[in-house]
Amino acid sequence: MKVAVIQFPGSNCDADALHAARLLLDDRAQFVWHTEAGLPQGTDLVFLPGGFSYGDHLRSGAIAARSPIMGAVKAHAERGGFVLGVCNGFQVLTESGLLPGALSRNRELHFMCRPVHLRVENAGTAFTRAYQAGQIIEIPIAHGEGNYYADAETIARLEGEGQVVFRYVDNPNGSLNDIAGIVNARGTVLGMMPHPERAVEALLGSEDGQGLFESLKGALISR
Repeated sequence: MKVAVIQFPGSNCDADALHAARLLLDDRAQFVWHTEAGLPQGTDLVFLPGGFSYGDHLRSGAIAARSPIMGAVKAHAERGGFVLGVCNGFQVLTESGLLPGALSRNRELHFMCRPVHLRVENAGTAFTRAYQAGQIIEIPIAHGEGNYYADAETIARLEGEGQVVFRYVDNPNGSLNDIAGIVNARGTVLGMMPHPERAVEALLGSEDGQGLFESLKGALISR
């Protein structure tokens, strides 16, 4: 599996993303700078990491969504390639139109950084097959704008089509329907606010994020 981790000015979880990708998916996973026009040949997974791209100017992810590399990321997604956006990466995915909805300020209007519990809502996606439906996992959050919002029609579609894959057990930020992570209609693009790449080794406090990467690896092998 060939993995490209996109770096934007202000990314601060890019090294974490690269480490997790190399540990569990591709020992040759590489960074791709945002000004590049294309992805490395044969890329299977694009990983948009967390951080504060462009200092969160305008809106979180708004400027990064218009970086040159995003044209290639969109083309990759349109071909059915896998895309994983975590935290700021989720914000970039919504700003670029690859996922519906938007992320706004946390309900309590302050930055939150702590482990949270998620329920796996859909264990049938390429990102969640290593989990069981209803399984509770512990994954850390680190965000100030993680409050997921979409109009009622969009929420109904996401719920009805099984596109809500992770849900907060104890909602920390006010997200509608306790939504923590969603996939696109094809199930190939995942955006989530919690950080699975920070939960892949026991010394980090949880290994529950491993299932996401194991799921992706299995999905690619079976393609």
